[in-house]
Amino acid sequence: MALLDKLDREHTIARPGFNRWLVPPAALAIHLCIGMAYGFSVFWLPLSKAIGIKESIACPAEMGFFDVITSTTCDWKISMLGWMVSLFFLFLGLSTALFGGWLEHAGPRKAGVVSALCWCGGLVISALGIYKHQIWLMWLGSGVIGGIGLGLGYISPVSTLIKWFPDRRGMATGMAIMGFGGGAMIGAPLADKLMKHFATPTSVGVWETFLALAAIYFVFMMVGALSYRVPANGWKPEGWTAPAAKSSNTMITNRHVHVSRVWGIPQFWLVWLVLFLNVSAGIGILAMASPLLQEVFGGRLIGITAGFNDLDTAQKAQIATIAAGFTGLLSLFNIGGRFAWATCSDYIGRKMTYFVFLVLGFVLYAAIPTLAHGGHLGLFVLSFCIILSMYGGGFSTVPAYLADLFGTQMVGAIHGRLLTAWAAAGLLGPTLVNYIREYQIAHGVAKAQAYDTAMYAMAALLVLGFICNLLVRPVADKYFMTDAELADEKRSAHERDVAASAGSRAAAAAGGDTMVAGVSGGAAIAATPVAAGGALVTLLAWAAVGIPLLIGMWITLQKAIVLFK
Repeated sequence: MALLDKLDREHTIARPGFNRWLVPPAALAIHLCIGMAYGFSVFWLPLSKAIGIKESIACPAEMGFFDVITSTTCDWKISMLGWMVSLFFLFLGLSTALFGGWLEHAGPRKAGVVSALCWCGGLVISALGIYKHQIWLMWLGSGVIGGIGLGLGYISPVSTLIKWFPDRRGMATGMAIMGFGGGAMIGAPLADKLMKHFATPTSVGVWETFLALAAIYFVFMMVGALSYRVPANGWKPEGWTAPAAKSSNTMITNRHVHVSRVWGIPQFWLVWLVLFLNVSAGIGILAMASPLLQEVFGGRLIGITAGFNDLDTAQKAQIATIAAGFTGLLSLFNIGGRFAWATCSDYIGRKMTYFVFLVLGFVLYAAIPTLAHGGHLGLFVLSFCIILSMYGGGFSTVPAYLADLFGTQMVGAIHGRLLTAWAAAGLLGPTLVNYIREYQIAHGVAKAQAYDTAMYAMAALLVLGFICNLLVRPVADKYFMTDAELADEKRSAHERDVAASAGSRAAAAAGGDTMVAGVSGGAAIAATPVAAGGALVTLLAWAAVGIPLLIGMWITLQKAIVLFK
């Protein structure tokens, strides 16, 4: 059997008694790595002077587009670098839509391994692009190839954890993807330190940092992918009873929609628009978080009255470190919001949770320009922290929203198709903020005021999202699979699982206290003691992802204190 076949779903069936709390750390190991996509703004200012080192060297105005992207004599604009974020989420959405159905059958382990190869391989290609000063290699490496890795890594645990935690769908999806929001909290400060370590008189230290991150992330992602387990067919938590067909506040169904039908269902497109508008508002700001804080507050970040352009090199280095802390702080609230809001949705319902996001988000976006002009740094930062908590909460709540509306049988594939909204938002949000900023500056607006119009545009997007969420209703009966169709789908998706589970039980009986992770021709692919489901191994698994997370939180909080002085 080929090596890749040994990564298939049927070889990851958990034996009876497996501790389901071992699965979330595996998901976190992958998501904390790919979540660095949110921290890439920490690279923009250094990369914008990769040739000039101390100051950017502008390309001649008459230079054509293809000459600019292949030039080795002038620096890239931040707006060009910002396209990396758009490519991240464009290809994330495309890959989840294309491969979501494949993942349901191939299983999370294979998807996780492919994700690691794409994400880390993309970083290596990007490092080459920086070294050669060819931005198109960065777009190809991290943007396209890395974006595919983002998509596969992002959705790999969602369906699995919903099946492991049918009693707490919101909490499960919060655990599944909270690491994605926390990736920048660890990665941004780490990248800042690495860039300073590798910086020389002839290099800003970014390409070396990319290679170091690729090596670190590959180890963590592979460990996470190989640790995935899926529940056996028919498994459910001990003592748990499935909910009634529908609940008045959450619109939960116990029937199932086939993924091939969702394109024609109005509720799918309404939820698509809600996610698209909410994400467009958040991602545009997140992609520019580091330059935004530096340009809006300038010298006030270090206690002097001076605009960003009036600072010397040493002072700009100081505020760059503070801005990295701001990016990390946003990541802290992003990750916290993913778990907290998704868990909250188990009690108040998914639709009501989105109403909170959209109404409160509108108020905060509309207030931010006033807070900035008034010099209220603490309130300015706090507003963005709350916004980012709801931005993250929107991502973690939406898989449960889909499971409620369309059932759990194919929620992973349906979620993959919905994430095309993220891809579209990844294009709109950063583009809107970047080009509004550049237009304002080109027409004489000071950098400190150049983001005001963008904030009001983000608030307007949330008004449209509120209307779409208001229109969501339970799915009509005609869209659900019949009992016969559901039986056929279950046979197609799980008949191999049943056989594999039987083989695992037989091997376990023969081998005493062995938990078989996969069986091929009677040989175990990987085996660990049954005690792996015990408290000690569970604690160690959580510590492996929790310790880096706590270190990142501590570094972030230390750097963020200055923002509230």
